[in-house]
Amino acid sequence: MRLLFAEDEKDLNRILTQTLTEEGYSVDSCLDGEEALDYLLSAEYDGAILDVMMPRKDGFEIVKEMRAKGIRTPILFLTARDSIADRVHGLDLGANDYLVKPFSIEELLARVRALTRSSYTSRSSVLTAADLSLDLTAHTVRRAGHLIDLTAKEFALLSYLMHNQNIVLSREKIEDHIWNFDYEGGTNVVDVYIRYLRKKIDEGYEPKLIQTVRGVGYMLKCEDKGGAS
Repeated sequence: MRLLFAEDEKDLNRILTQTLTEEGYSVDSCLDGEEALDYLLSAEYDGAILDVMMPRKDGFEIVKEMRAKGIRTPILFLTARDSIADRVHGLDLGANDYLVKPFSIEELLARVRALTRSSYTSRSSVLTAADLSLDLTAHTVRRAGHLIDLTAKEFALLSYLMHNQNIVLSREKIEDHIWNFDYEGGTNVVDVYIRYLRKKIDEGYEPKLIQTVRGVGYMLKCEDKGGAS
């Protein structure tokens, strides 16, 4: 899933961007509110983590402007301001959650998982398609009961396909969600990772879940469109 992280404290920004990336998220990060709003207006994110007190534009202003423009990206505020009035104000503006500094990395990651689940109809942490299951919390994947080892990027791609099963996703849409603005790889990166996933997810199993729609893109096809258990 693709996240925006805006925090003007450079060390914290670097550490949390690295942590989120290692958890499999595609992360765009910035150090001020005006740049954060530019990111939110130019790309589709599964969630945004915003510091409240930032230069050029604070988190409250960002949420107020993006909600006025109809952007529904789920928002988690990070802030040292812990008054009830501040929290109520942020939530009333349209934020989804509020985490007060200092906080534990484990709690932040749990809040992010909950935040990104709100982008989809499923509220479960376990996604299913046929005999394939993906646990968003444990970061595990099983096919017919067998544990499958995926890289962070493969896990992110499979998660995106499973959240949108039976929906055709273009290469451009997949790339926009899984890779950030800083990506400088080859233009066929989506095709390459789809091949990786097929080898691990479909090879030796039936039915074949990852389907190519010629001239359009890819989809994870499943007759029973539950999506989650």
